[in-house]
Amino acid sequence: MSNEPPTPPAGLPTDVLDALDGYDPDRLRSVAGYAEALAEHKACEARPEGGSSEDDVEERPDDVPSKATITIKEINDNRYYYWQWREGDTVTSKYKGPVSPDR
Repeated sequence: MSNEPPTPPAGLPTDVLDALDGYDPDRLRSVAGYAEALAEHKACEARPEGGSSEDDVEERPDDVPSKATITIKEINDNRYYYWQWREGDTVTSKYKGPVSPDR
């Protein structure tokens, strides 16, 4: 890992950058989890009525709460599905599987 801070995405407002810069690593991870969950929620809202959902593809494991949602994380240019839910102030994730290239 580099000692240099990451380059923020283009177009991110300065007030958001300033706020994030003041957060500790745990809070940043929590914000990242929330942002992923919010992005997935908005993507689901934009999905046409009757469209398929990742929830239809596989049954929910017993150790994943009913309030969990599916999120997509990109790691090393690969995309993966994760179950994600909030436990108090913590966002918990559980690996679900890779995103198929045909989706």
